[in-house]
Amino acid sequence: MTIMPPDLSIFESLESEVRSYCRDWPTVFDRAHGTHLVDEDGHRYLDFFAGAGSLNYGHNNPVLKRALLDYLERDGVTHGLDMATTAKRAFLETFQRLVLRPRDLPYKVMFPGPTGTNAVESALKLARKVKGREAVVSFTNAFHGMSLGSLAVTGNAFKRAGAGIPLVHGTPMPFDNYFDGTVPDFLWFERLLQDQGSGLDKPAAVIVETVQGEGGINVARPEWLRALKELCERQDMLLIVDDIQMGCGRTGAFFSFEEAGITPDIVTVSKSISGYGLPMSLCLFRPELDVWEPGEHNGTFRGNNPAFVTATAALHMYWTDDQMEKHTRARGEQVGQALLALCDESGAEEARCRGRGLVWGLEFSRAQRASEVCRRAFELGLLLETSGTRSEVVKLLPPLTISADETDEGLRTLARAVRDTG
Repeated sequence: MTIMPPDLSIFESLESEVRSYCRDWPTVFDRAHGTHLVDEDGHRYLDFFAGAGSLNYGHNNPVLKRALLDYLERDGVTHGLDMATTAKRAFLETFQRLVLRPRDLPYKVMFPGPTGTNAVESALKLARKVKGREAVVSFTNAFHGMSLGSLAVTGNAFKRAGAGIPLVHGTPMPFDNYFDGTVPDFLWFERLLQDQGSGLDKPAAVIVETVQGEGGINVARPEWLRALKELCERQDMLLIVDDIQMGCGRTGAFFSFEEAGITPDIVTVSKSISGYGLPMSLCLFRPELDVWEPGEHNGTFRGNNPAFVTATAALHMYWTDDQMEKHTRARGEQVGQALLALCDESGAEEARCRGRGLVWGLEFSRAQRASEVCRRAFELGLLLETSGTRSEVVKLLPPLTISADETDEGLRTLARAVRDTG
């Protein structure tokens, strides 16, 4: 039987060269359900990518889909700017009752726009407005978005270069274990803050990811995060936690910072907050920081009512008890054990793994091998992406709703891809 290659001509001739994921997965996808995508020729792919973390509850989750269809069929408001709607009220009430109050989080909720970088931009703007200072400290290998303010606190040189102009008012500091434990935590940072000759302007805020996804699955220790929070308090800086990819249960708890026992001043949330892959983001902050003037931060698509509907349904479905958290931790342990075995098989000098919850990375000493593994995995029916500054890490980001059998299937396929590329 002759297998015809997919017709990609319209994408290659008309779509911009900036496209990326489609180059790694050269097929035309048609349908998706749960943990699988199906291309137009009927080939099934197990999804260990989950829309870059936007599909924590899987593709076309039936409970969320039913809520969305019911809302649309009754002509519910689709576009509402920041108007008060029944869909927004239901989300706010549910979010407060199921997420904020049980965690004793006092946050106000802001809808800054449809994407994660909108949330980061609003957080940076608010921190600067509150403190009256321009500088913001970020960390090595950080990724916070592709708009100019977010790029200024992003570490990746390739992405920063795309700005085309100087990226200012952001200063990087070493992330946890950047010096392999040879330098005490925050020694350099605190000394610069205390030294009047250091040249470091007093920062308004510090922005951090508890697990750096794009940076290579770099996991910050709880004690490091606690020390960072204490440093911010001593030095009158706001702490911003970017929970865009690691929030909504990705690390187990709803917020990734819960394990450290800290309460950030500002939190950015996006990706899986809608639960259905619909654009939506939040900027959460302590009430005393709510110094905005009406309309001072604006946006046409900051009130995505269909996303409010699916977000509310997701909270009701998965966050009324701790079963989702337990499930995520169990599947995460399953992944971690399999990756450790794979590293032992490959040899410590060849591969090593790290992760939390259901976000894991498999790093190769020969950076190119990670791309080779992902390419072979695609041929075998598994979707994976790379991360890290040299794309040296295979990143595992399956839906949180994945079953033990599906997890095992994906891990067996990954192991075969590793062996086939060795």
